[in-house]
Amino acid sequence: MKTFKTFLISGFLFFLSLGVYAQGRPPDALAEYRVGNFERSVQICREEIAENPGNLEAHVVICWSLIRLNRFDEALRYARAGRAIHRFDVRITQILGEIHYYQGRNEEALQFFQEYASSAPEGARIDQVYYFMGEVFIRQGRFRHADIALSTAVHWVPGNAAWWVRLAYTRESAGDLSSAIEAYERALSLNSQLADAQRGIERIRRTMSATQ
Repeated sequence: MKTFKTFLISGFLFFLSLGVYAQGRPPDALAEYRVGNFERSVQICREEIAENPGNLEAHVVICWSLIRLNRFDEALRYARAGRAIHRFDVRITQILGEIHYYQGRNEEALQFFQEYASSAPEGARIDQVYYFMGEVFIRQGRFRHADIALSTAVHWVPGNAAWWVRLAYTRESAGDLSSAIEAYERALSLNSQLADAQRGIERIRRTMSATQ
């Protein structure tokens, strides 16, 4: 009996020590970001930056969180501070491109995206970079350029139905109707409920019938 009681006490103390250890671990801003707790991530990063203004990782994560919160002016301040810490960090480069994209500053966005693509041609966010480049080119009416960028984006992420729709729209706008239908059909093969893809195919077929 004494041995059993000793076992129970030892086990209790072990689990208690685990709880104390868990409570003593510092908060993880990246973990909070990954589960969608963006405000909490921002708060943690602010505390880390206040303690160490040269903490590049905190600048990166706070920018990601602020972008998700649509607080682009604030994100821009931290991104510029991060770039001052490390001029060639490609994460900051991509962040600056994304911020400028959402602010409607197309040329500045392109410069940062092109810098990222040149510096990290197989970087972790290269697919997003080419997607955003495609969207900028669409804004500018440069549909051939948009086709190239979006084709590269779906090369990296072939299962993104929404990107296939944007590629199809780009080709349709450029007058490349057969290739546009192929892209719309690819989107529908990934998600049969995409109304934009269905309407796109119907619109192109009407256009092609009218010209025959």
